[in-house]
Amino acid sequence: MDHKVSQQINDVVGDNIKKLAQVFPSVVKDGEVDFEALKEELGDFQEVGSEKYEFTWVGKQDAKKLVQEDVIGRTLKFIPEDSKDADTTENLYIEGENLEVLKLLRQNYFGDIKMIYIDPPYNTGEDFIYKDLYVMSKEESDIKEGLINKEGERFSVNSKSQNRYHAKWLNEMYPRLVIAKDLLTEDGILFISIDDHEQANLKTIADEIFGNNNFVTTIHVELSATQGMKVKAAQKGNIVKNAEYILVYSKSGKKNIANTILYDFRSEYDTHYSKMVIDGKLFNLKDQFMKAYPNEKIGKISDAYAENKIFKSYVDKNIDYIYADDKISGYSMKDYPEGKVYKVEGEGRSYYIYNNGSKIRQLLPLSASFGKCDDFNKSYGLRKIRGDWWKDFYKDMGNVTKEGDIAFPNGKKPVRLIKQLCKMCTQKEDYILDFFSGSATTAHAVMQQNVEDGGNRKFIMIQINSNTEVKSEFNNICEIGKERIRRSGEQIKQKYTKSHIDVGFKVFKTADTNIKWNSLLDMGQIDIKQIEMSPDTLDFMPNAKDMDIVYELMLRQKNVPLSSRVEKIFGGGYSRTYLYADSYLVCLETKITEELIDKLAKIDPLPIKFIFRDSAFQDDIALKDETFRRLKALIERNNGMKKMTYTVEFL
Repeated sequence: MDHKVSQQINDVVGDNIKKLAQVFPSVVKDGEVDFEALKEELGDFQEVGSEKYEFTWVGKQDAKKLVQEDVIGRTLKFIPEDSKDADTTENLYIEGENLEVLKLLRQNYFGDIKMIYIDPPYNTGEDFIYKDLYVMSKEESDIKEGLINKEGERFSVNSKSQNRYHAKWLNEMYPRLVIAKDLLTEDGILFISIDDHEQANLKTIADEIFGNNNFVTTIHVELSATQGMKVKAAQKGNIVKNAEYILVYSKSGKKNIANTILYDFRSEYDTHYSKMVIDGKLFNLKDQFMKAYPNEKIGKISDAYAENKIFKSYVDKNIDYIYADDKISGYSMKDYPEGKVYKVEGEGRSYYIYNNGSKIRQLLPLSASFGKCDDFNKSYGLRKIRGDWWKDFYKDMGNVTKEGDIAFPNGKKPVRLIKQLCKMCTQKEDYILDFFSGSATTAHAVMQQNVEDGGNRKFIMIQINSNTEVKSEFNNICEIGKERIRRSGEQIKQKYTKSHIDVGFKVFKTADTNIKWNSLLDMGQIDIKQIEMSPDTLDFMPNAKDMDIVYELMLRQKNVPLSSRVEKIFGGGYSRTYLYADSYLVCLETKITEELIDKLAKIDPLPIKFIFRDSAFQDDIALKDETFRRLKALIERNNGMKKMTYTVEFL
């Protein structure tokens, strides 16, 4: 019965051992891993000292240890005055160091995030502001790397080619990506923007964390054109850089991650579409056009489509009748005589086939290649399926600094880019996370995609609070991000007046704990008279608010969103009892009475967990046992034959 709420939020090692035991039961004995047995299970009979491929750097082991370290004495504090539509929104904006925040969120969103997009610092030589790892001096790093011997003699000097230049960046990224993987759903997708500085190293560590079979592709995004200074560089013989990369990983390893196909505008007509089907018979497109317009002379149909307005209009009006032919197997020529087009069913679709005298061919409709495009101009016309080359995003860059109605010129990505990642890979109720959120482009993109397809996607933005040196209305990146969400949300509402999408967000900030996890009474630092005068002195920090305590307790619950509603459920003398997400009862009352127990037993639906203060029972074990026998009896009486499952914990 006396089950205490754990101060610990994450037990990464314990969780990993449980997973290992499910796969290899024989290697886990009394909660300990038999590593020799594990090697045998994996067929590892190599001799000690045998060579193997391994990517390593100074500090890698410390980066791995950092993943397993819990966040003790830290919490997330709700900031209602900074939030928007806090009572109804399902979106979050969290200010804090992102590794710490990811660890704090690990229980709440474990396996719940469908898409993670991050645009981390590119390691161009600027300081990485996420300083969470142990700091190693340059001399210590050089000794470990072998650049200085024990006598202090230096062997080489090229700082950018040395391990330490990349090691710091890798040490920052590695633990964040490990926890990011935990947060993804089984079919979740990770997108990471990067450039040449660390692209190769990033792919190597991501392959290690996710598995190289889980790598989907590298998207090449055309973010600049050869113009301005780049023209001069090109004229001098340089191959100018116009693209950046997005590395794509799937947690499941599946490659077919696109729920929605993206299309680019195709200016050239595909000459394979040269046939027409009219009344079940096959004709030549060019012949039919000449028959309709005998005075028009055309040559190659791709040239005619580009240069002859009459021919283009004819094609556009007749797209439902124009086809290309392609090979197909499984059909016998004797069953389908020449001179006719046949409609057949197969592979979950209907399509046309015909006999060309030597083989059966299928017909592919031009209409499937005609429609609205996802290009900058939102063109309507001929289109082609987009692959890993995402072109023309340099056109978005001309206005990117002003997107969201707040000027910020420092490294913003276009809204269209992230919106189309959402469109391609997410469903309408999914969670999207960005833990390098910057000016909150991802939040803007999620809201825009929601209004375009009627979705209810939820965003979680995480950003460390840091000052900016660029010109803006605000000198703090978090204030820029929050204001951008407010303004872009209002712009969307004004443009789409009939839409009811969620443009709000709850703001949280990292803070010190509100709870005295180690009892001052047990430690001899406080006596019972002090507790009677001020009961909160025993359990909580000075100035701790009930709402902050409730949220801190909820950080320890599995898969309970922080956006969930918190409400006081009783009035009168029991104003410190809260129901979280309609499922978790947090009772912060200083004294437990029979009347209160009666009220708790009548809650319908019954909470799945009750959390009480140990001090509310005044160290009376008999009173505690009697109280919960009564609670159990009342719950059973109120619910009749229906079996109810719930747990009780104490703070």
